[in-house]
Amino acid sequence: MPKFAASLALALFVSLPAQAGAAEMIADGAFEKGQDGFWAAGGVALSRESGKLCVDVEAGGTPWDRLLGINDLQFHPGTAYRLTMMLEAEDARTFPITVQRNAEPWTPQASFTAKTKAGKAEFSAAFTATEKDTAQIIFQLGGAQKPWRVCLDDVAIQESRTDGIAAAAQQKMYALPALINQTGYFLDGPKRATILSDASAPLPFKLEDAAGIAVGEGMSAPAGYDPTVGAETQIADFSAFATAGEGYRLVVGERKSLPFSVGHDIYGKLRVDALSWFYPQRSGIEIKGDIAGEAYARPAGHVQEGPNQGDSKVTCLTGKVAAKLYGKDWTCDYTLDVSGGWYDAGDQGKYVVNGGIAVSQLLSTFERGLVYGDGASPVLSDSLSRIPENGNGIPDILDEARWELEFLMKMIVPDGQPLAGMVHHKVHDTKWTEVPMLPHLDPELRALHRPSTAATLNLAAAAAQGARLFAPYDKDFAQRLLAAGQKAWLAAAANPVLFAPGSDGLQGGGDYGDDDISDETYWAAAELFITTGEARYLTALKSSPHWAGPVFSAIGAFDWRSVAGLGRLDLALYGDNLAADDKAMVMASVASAARNFLSLQAKEPFGHIYRPANNRYDWGSNQLILQNLIVVSAGYDLTGEPPFLNGVREGMDYIFGRNAMNMSYVTGYGSVFAKNQHSRWYAHQVDRTLPNPPVGTLAGGPNSTLVDDVARARLKGCAPQTCYIDDIMAWGTNEMTINWNAPLVYIASFLADAR
Repeated sequence: MPKFAASLALALFVSLPAQAGAAEMIADGAFEKGQDGFWAAGGVALSRESGKLCVDVEAGGTPWDRLLGINDLQFHPGTAYRLTMMLEAEDARTFPITVQRNAEPWTPQASFTAKTKAGKAEFSAAFTATEKDTAQIIFQLGGAQKPWRVCLDDVAIQESRTDGIAAAAQQKMYALPALINQTGYFLDGPKRATILSDASAPLPFKLEDAAGIAVGEGMSAPAGYDPTVGAETQIADFSAFATAGEGYRLVVGERKSLPFSVGHDIYGKLRVDALSWFYPQRSGIEIKGDIAGEAYARPAGHVQEGPNQGDSKVTCLTGKVAAKLYGKDWTCDYTLDVSGGWYDAGDQGKYVVNGGIAVSQLLSTFERGLVYGDGASPVLSDSLSRIPENGNGIPDILDEARWELEFLMKMIVPDGQPLAGMVHHKVHDTKWTEVPMLPHLDPELRALHRPSTAATLNLAAAAAQGARLFAPYDKDFAQRLLAAGQKAWLAAAANPVLFAPGSDGLQGGGDYGDDDISDETYWAAAELFITTGEARYLTALKSSPHWAGPVFSAIGAFDWRSVAGLGRLDLALYGDNLAADDKAMVMASVASAARNFLSLQAKEPFGHIYRPANNRYDWGSNQLILQNLIVVSAGYDLTGEPPFLNGVREGMDYIFGRNAMNMSYVTGYGSVFAKNQHSRWYAHQVDRTLPNPPVGTLAGGPNSTLVDDVARARLKGCAPQTCYIDDIMAWGTNEMTINWNAPLVYIASFLADAR
């Protein structure tokens, strides 16, 4: 029987106690901003290096002669806390850590002994506060026979409730089975699971086949306390197992995981489903049941005569509201045909900045397959997805992208009008509709909102990218795209600070405010330069603060508001008209960012690449994880180094069930999956005559900010990774959107093609 080592962990479904106050108590405990409050005294020198606090300690003295500390911590008597951190040293050391009063008489509240080893070691200790006075934490580092060094990272203090309810919840959590990727694992890739257990020693595990016969065994590896779930973790590694099959389960004690497969093609079907998801999101066209499935058939949305007159003749927002938002100087006495495009999310709004990044990522999926798919990627196929355009001689993914590109160009202000060439920021109802509400029944008036520089540059970037990809298939359309992109570039240059308001106070649509367009300018210049090679765009690139600066955040490499990373990736992957040294620079920056993400992944017991500040999960956390994986996938395309491919493979485990909810966040994939994403027409939860979202729909995922009534009522006190509920009205955690499904298409396609 094969035996397996263990190195990373698999997640279990958990219902966790409140984690109030979490990591905010230690400011900048990840040492990424240079804003931490640590001090040193008595022969101890501090340096901040690559996201770590490094401490150099002189030899000699007593332990309390060499001190490291942090002050001004406010604890509450009787409340339990947990101190966690990562220690990195060259050899084994022990030293005391004391929690004490911040002033005389320095009353102690708790003491621990920390241990280092050669390499990294996790520290985790709990204590109950006894004093209400401001406290400090003191590291006593003296007494060594020779100078030594230790580096600290991810220092956090987490409130840890110990009441009966919390204790019962923790016991329930620890009783759950190992968390696995419910979709499956690659035959030659990493295969890891996360176990939540308070056991301090490694745990034995078995791998069983569909018949319940043991086909492997191993020992898990403790992975430390994870503050995003409030639990101790272990990782079961069975990567050595290489027999294809279905229905495997991981067994720890008496508990069996949900079933999973092992094989070669894990994400080929997902590529089709995630891309086909866009067709039922189309506005202005009948959705046919024989293509999308009978449950999803519906009349064309927003083409009807009626109260809102559809989208073929939309007026601008006017009156007092418009004057308040945009000022009295902006006027608009025209109407536009803005029919078509995709509905942005579960409502009927259409937003250029969201549409721009979404269509760009579909185009990037095609371009990646074209350039790095050895001419054999299915993304080049004219029969890849479920759309009416099958067989028209153009790859399906370009057909789908065209539906949105045509709409984006309709949002351009006509010639002869004020702000000609600029792009309207959005179009949506002037009042919110109820759930459910099919698009063709929408009774509310529609309105165009003032153009914005961000929207204009989004069009410039997406149109320029589309121009080079459509050129072999439809020369006229490609030329029209390029002309629109170049016109938008000039219009944005003439109106560089026309920002969308951060909050318009209106019902009926989202805000999408953005007052920094340096990233959009860089992205648009990158796409226009790649497509045309014109020097003016290269000049704009090199004058940008993003030319040689960092563009990828550990929170999320990019999203609709921060798009510089899109430009950097495309310059690295497709910027063959760059000078050799410039191309080398951007390629190296992407590879470096990808390696940094792998380093972050190595610290995560759930195998994903995501750890935002203060351990809080952001709105759309699942798509932020996918965007980080796209950077890692680019690292693989640029270098061919296997760790990048394996990093992307393992990073998808979280999305498909290796998470603290024990749930796949993609509808129709896995044994337990999200199926009630927020939508007005995929509303089966509230109207049994309507369908659930289509197979391949990505849910937004955990969101620490409880913004909707359902979340506030049912997720109060949730640990960050458990701030999720599969409810149609939990739009803050369970939304679906075009710019979340687009990166899912990209990563599914990458993994289906890469070998």
